[in-house]
Amino acid sequence: MRHASALYRLLGDEARLRLLRVLARERLNVTELTGVLGLAQSGVSRHLGLLKDAGLVAEERDGGFSFYRLAPSLAAGDEALPALLRAQFDASAADAAVRADEARLQEVLRLRKENFDAHTGPEMRDARQLVPGRSWAAWSRALGLLMPPLTVADLGCGEGYLTMEAARWASRVIAVDKSEVVLGRAKALARRRRVSNVVWKKGELEKLPMSDGAVDVAMLSQALHHAHDPSRAVAEAARVTSPGGRVLLLDLRTHEEDWVRSKLGDRRLGFGDDELRAMLTEADLSEVKVGVGARKAGDPFTVLIAAGTKGAAKATKTRKREHPR
Repeated sequence: MRHASALYRLLGDEARLRLLRVLARERLNVTELTGVLGLAQSGVSRHLGLLKDAGLVAEERDGGFSFYRLAPSLAAGDEALPALLRAQFDASAADAAVRADEARLQEVLRLRKENFDAHTGPEMRDARQLVPGRSWAAWSRALGLLMPPLTVADLGCGEGYLTMEAARWASRVIAVDKSEVVLGRAKALARRRRVSNVVWKKGELEKLPMSDGAVDVAMLSQALHHAHDPSRAVAEAARVTSPGGRVLLLDLRTHEEDWVRSKLGDRRLGFGDDELRAMLTEADLSEVKVGVGARKAGDPFTVLIAAGTKGAAKATKTRKREHPR
């Protein structure tokens, strides 16, 4: 009775139940679990330690990393407790917290597949999957070598990771974000990577601190759903693009994951295909294209890509170049 009492007290914690539910779906390390559960790493480690001591979670070493999964006795389902937990997990599938965990789990798994280091797990030792040197980042950089030396705007640049990639092939990148703190981290990243062809500007997407026709390409990557007025943000991107230049959008298709509002600060739960097309068209862009950039079965998030070209007929002002300060 003492053992049963301790076990049920252990399971009477929402975070630990969420952790077990996730580990019933996938083997994960502490960093991945932190991302999925949205908890501090110290908290995740403490919960794992308690569950491991109780024999509910097993730890495995693989490729220099520690991964966690359900203990074999739970995974086998030959006792009353596994059946009880499975019933609870099934019953809570529609719960908002569980849906949020599932969405973040899918994102962690997507990132894992795009990271060659994670392909060392036993489930990925199929020769058809394990391709030494395969990297989406490398392909992106290779395609960048085919680009002419353009002036690019990264609008809503965040901490600057896309800015750094664009700086590899662009003659100059103008990176804009409304947060001074975030811009500070982006500038620090640029210093560490010794990137010097970036101009950093603080400003809102709906009122860009840039002159008309300043860039050849204006990019909005996962930024539009943070805008107060998405249509105005697209119009501003078109304004700062030179005649013949392109506006490029990457954003989420309409979804129902309302937790992103509080956790990530999203103002919009994505956009419809026709909605993005209309915004680009209303911004006087032509040759508008909208399509799927990334989609995975079971993942509630689909990435849309959209682009439009600015026509020369609408441009009446002389293009002004931005210079680093």
